[in-house]
Amino acid sequence: MNTQTLLKTSSKKREFDVQSIRADFPILSDKVNGQDLVYLDNGATSQKPQMVIDAIDDYYQHTNSNVHRGAHALSDKATQLFEEAREKVQHFINASCREEIIWTRGTTEAINLVAQTWGRENITQGDEVIVSTLEHHSNIVPWQILCQSVGAILKPINVKANGELDLAHYKTLLSEKTKLVAIGHISNALGVINPVKEIIDLAHSLGAKVLVDGAQAAPHLMIDVRELDCDFYAFSGHKMFAPTGIGVLYGKQEILESMPPWHGGGEMIEKVSFDGTTFNKLPYKFEAGTPNIEGSIALGAAIDYLEQFDRRELAQYEHELIEYATEKAKTIPEMRIVGSDCNKTSVLSFVLEGFHSADVGMILDQQGIAVRTGHHCAMPLMDALGLNGTIRASFSFYNTKAEVDRLFAGLEKAKTFLM
Repeated sequence: MNTQTLLKTSSKKREFDVQSIRADFPILSDKVNGQDLVYLDNGATSQKPQMVIDAIDDYYQHTNSNVHRGAHALSDKATQLFEEAREKVQHFINASCREEIIWTRGTTEAINLVAQTWGRENITQGDEVIVSTLEHHSNIVPWQILCQSVGAILKPINVKANGELDLAHYKTLLSEKTKLVAIGHISNALGVINPVKEIIDLAHSLGAKVLVDGAQAAPHLMIDVRELDCDFYAFSGHKMFAPTGIGVLYGKQEILESMPPWHGGGEMIEKVSFDGTTFNKLPYKFEAGTPNIEGSIALGAAIDYLEQFDRRELAQYEHELIEYATEKAKTIPEMRIVGSDCNKTSVLSFVLEGFHSADVGMILDQQGIAVRTGHHCAMPLMDALGLNGTIRASFSFYNTKAEVDRLFAGLEKAKTFLM
């Protein structure tokens, strides 16, 4: 795993101790089916530390009010916390200013926002949009809908047998007709880290814009949108220890300024009359209606939690977990890792030859071990690899080698039961 350009040093941090960290996450002490929980489905959603849970609880007990509108103390306090969370996100991804941070319900909504605003204004018949075969459906379907609507062409980048993108093929797809490249930072199905900086630079050389789906990257990598020079970056709170229903769209300010609003309603207006409506300034132009206030505040708390640590240490520990799991995989003859010998984060996606992934997942669940099985919302990738699906164990820094051992012991039990 190459983290040298993605992870930075900072001031004195909390010492990394996995048992101390596990104590921060109440659910990790629960039992499932009478067994100690082994949670290895972090690629689907992460667990929440007490700090985040407390932020939600505190908001409703002591702050609950609408933002930006009230002429009273609670509204002022809620607004302050809400906007402070926006600034935390700004610094978390190194955006130039707070106006570049748009609250959304998640990565999916952020991508759709770009497709339905910038896309409809800038992509027309005969234009081309490039995605990759690795993409989550959320970074395929919005572009399919747009292209079908305006007569544009959607082109996928091929994937190699080891799960990496075929950059040579990508270069052949780029042309003067390319208007947008939409690329995942990390594959949710395989954990492969894409060379997004190179992809962005190549697209920009031909005048195309680039959107990066960072849903899987935000929990594991330090994101620097200015270093990447991406035009848009989207991610979700629930993948990075915050609640569901809150996400972020970053966009370069000059591009966001040029885009029309998507949803109409309160907050996104400056003045409304039956003669016409003028729209609010950034970022509020894209934030119609009462927002997910507590979700935004809790996302800020999740960032505070992460920034207690040297994130290089967290990434290194996760790398050790995936290496340990990969070595143990070699002891199971029927086990084939999907996405190997490549730059990846802490995801072990695999098949057990002769066994259906759903059956294996069910047997693991009976042992208290949570994994994901199936196509992982990446059907085109599974088709390209000739698979119906995989078993995916996705690790976070609160997982342990003992839990990896539990996983492999559970797989042996599943094999015995299913034979």
